[in-house]
Amino acid sequence: MKITTQYNSDYEYTSTTTEGQSVKIDMKDEGKTDMSPMQLVLSALSGCVAVEVALMVQKRRKKLVDLRIEADGTRQETHPKYFTDIHMVFTLVSPDANKEELEKAIKLAIDGYCSVGSSLKANITYEGVVERP
Repeated sequence: MKITTQYNSDYEYTSTTTEGQSVKIDMKDEGKTDMSPMQLVLSALSGCVAVEVALMVQKRRKKLVDLRIEADGTRQETHPKYFTDIHMVFTLVSPDANKEELEKAIKLAIDGYCSVGSSLKANITYEGVVERP
């Protein structure tokens, strides 16, 4: 998987996949029109877990009417301002599922299936390249 992130302005960028999908990134304090990188991290985590939970609920032959996840991230106050805690509230609308089944699916999704959650523990390597115009 490869992503290219392109400078638009000092606080605005566009990240694009090799397949052409893109997302705008906005780091402005005021007049923000798109998500910041940390908001995208919470969105990616929520989306990843949502897919896994929904599939597990349906695998158990339970009807899924709706699923909503509210993710609240607490960040360290000094740089780097990484997430110290993430709290997620899952609301499942289903006529036949119960809380225990939902909690089991959440635990499996977060601990075993969600690649985004596991990636938050990743070893990150890097290199710098400078090109002359």
